[in-house]
Amino acid sequence: MIDLGPHAVFIIWAYIGVLISVFDVIAWTLFDARATARQLATLEACNPRQRRPETAA
Repeated sequence: MIDLGPHAVFIIWAYIGVLISVFDVIAWTLFDARATARQLATLEACNPRQRRPETAA
């Protein structure tokens, strides 16, 4: 392993903190995307004017 010197504990915890933060942002993005898709589906289902299927010309 690479010798990190007297600050090894700080460096390792800094990397762990960054990894946790990155995973949190990814999880938050996925959760928010699912919630937004669910909300969009609800709004589309409540739309009184449904989109007409486009005809091929």
